[in-house]
Amino acid sequence: MTPAETRAESWSESDAAEAPASEPVAPPVDPGDRTPDGAARDAGPGVAAATTDAATGSDEAGGADAATRPRRWGRRRQDLTVFGLFLLAAVWVTSQIWVDPAGRVASLYSSDPAQVQFFLAHSVRVVLHGEFPFFTEQFNYPDGVNLMANTAILALGIPMVPVTLLFGPAVTFVVLVTLALAGTASAWYLVLSRHVVHSPLAAAVGGWFCGFSPAMLSHANWHPNIISQFLLPFIVWRVLVITRSARPWRDGVLLALMVTAQAFINEEILLFTALACGVFLLAVLAQRPALWSTAWRPLAKALAICTVLAGSLLAYPLYVQFAGPMAYHGLSDAVRDYGNDIAAFFAPGSPTIGGDERANVNLAPNYSEENAFFGWSLALIAVGIVAWLRREMLVRALAATGAFFAVLSLGERVSWWDRELFTGPWEWLVRLPLLDAVVPTRFGLITSVVVGILLALAVERSRALPLERRTLRTLTVAGLVLALLPIAPMPLKVTSRPPVPDFITADRWRGYVGEDQTLVPIPVPNMGHTHGMRWAASTNLDFKIPGGYFLAPRNGNTGDPGRFGGRPSGVGQLLEEVASTGRIPKLDDRQRRRSLDELRHWRAAILVLPVGQHHSEQLRRTVEQLVGPGRRELDVWVWDVRALTDRPA
Repeated sequence: MTPAETRAESWSESDAAEAPASEPVAPPVDPGDRTPDGAARDAGPGVAAATTDAATGSDEAGGADAATRPRRWGRRRQDLTVFGLFLLAAVWVTSQIWVDPAGRVASLYSSDPAQVQFFLAHSVRVVLHGEFPFFTEQFNYPDGVNLMANTAILALGIPMVPVTLLFGPAVTFVVLVTLALAGTASAWYLVLSRHVVHSPLAAAVGGWFCGFSPAMLSHANWHPNIISQFLLPFIVWRVLVITRSARPWRDGVLLALMVTAQAFINEEILLFTALACGVFLLAVLAQRPALWSTAWRPLAKALAICTVLAGSLLAYPLYVQFAGPMAYHGLSDAVRDYGNDIAAFFAPGSPTIGGDERANVNLAPNYSEENAFFGWSLALIAVGIVAWLRREMLVRALAATGAFFAVLSLGERVSWWDRELFTGPWEWLVRLPLLDAVVPTRFGLITSVVVGILLALAVERSRALPLERRTLRTLTVAGLVLALLPIAPMPLKVTSRPPVPDFITADRWRGYVGEDQTLVPIPVPNMGHTHGMRWAASTNLDFKIPGGYFLAPRNGNTGDPGRFGGRPSGVGQLLEEVASTGRIPKLDDRQRRRSLDELRHWRAAILVLPVGQHHSEQLRRTVEQLVGPGRRELDVWVWDVRALTDRPA
């Protein structure tokens, strides 16, 4: 019997009470729950207890070589090597954007990066000018935008203020994407290597997939808030630790601080983490109901203090989000029914070596939401891992968790190769509080993490197979190549975008726009035209703009269902149509009066049209019908409308 088995057999409740929280003690292991080599299969409620041996440093499977390698190499150097490789991989993925951060953006959609850059500039104003962090009037003036109800990423933007000030929000954006990919992979590697597996290779494989899965690569094009998951492994681990904690109050405080920080990165991912932990623990308890008797007390204490502390810290921000100005309830209908096609789980993601954008066109809502896309080989290998290790409680619980959220990710209508089959279970959940603000396809992110942990466990367990060392190494490498090569990350595809006009960067606008006035970009900023938001971000939001790309209540009525953009704008719709079609409309006096009323509502000082704007001549002639002739200044056309829009004293 190994030392680890001796500890498991001699476990008692008094031992558990004396154990430090960072080294959870395993409950007794049933004789039937052992691997063929005699090692314990299951050790307790969830990962925390199932991996006691890893946390305490024993290694019966690796033998003397595994014991001497850490001493020879040094864990710190080993970790730094893995972190460095992850960072190099992240730089590789973002390399095409690094060539010109201000002039390049991920292809297909450029709106989300512009929105993120606007939020990064808002963080600068919070730090330098003490602006209110949860609401702004710098876009969608005068209604403003509820930033807590959008993804303002304050927990990322505020620490990055020095970078934004020195290099601009475009550089900060690509820095965040790079660090998010590498940081998430590194965080999962740390947790897996310290608490779940002994093998550094196994932990690196698991961390790699959690950080560079096709779903993460898809969001890397547009959503640094979604891929910044470096806190999640520690949140998950602390949740599992408190089920057997000797210091539940302290552990609850630690958990509350991490939860609060994650809430200011992305609340949706935090909700996913809570749901995944809940489903996983239920899957464990369904197999071992007796564990509840020892787990509920520390769990209840830790969650109580976590709820009180995190609730206190987040009470006011959440009040602003759900009851403050421009709050909305429920997502826009445009994204509420986003779901994965079943076939998406078997196709490689578009940003991977085996990906095909054309083949994936009907398998995901869009290219920024490819939240499955494991490829045939990895999908089959994941099923094979579950079948191989099915006697392990940990694997069964992981499989149940991954499958549960894979089904939810299918959305309200389950389809196969874009052919609707039947109504999905999400139809029954979509109207529940909190869940009504969830994009269902993103539940696939949970399944991706489960697959990453299963890969780590498979590499770890393979070391105990009764095979010659060279053969075992060959088979392990071959399996990893078969699973991961088809979905190996490629550099994100980019396209060029127009530079911020010299009129903006040279501060020529300052001679026109007062503190309570707006600069109106042409076309008026909206979901499809976000260049004006980049102009404002490049000045750290020193001027206000109307419109923009954000989530707000319909028609600007607080409490209504959400939609993209603010109140419908006649001027905005008119100029957007001209920008799209190139057709110049004939405007009558009634349309001119309504347009002037909108400009007065916006407190417009100037209208600005870049000379290089698509259909700029048609747009210029249309604006001239509204407010008269403009004049060229540097690389833009400018219309000074202060005489038309200034309200009488």
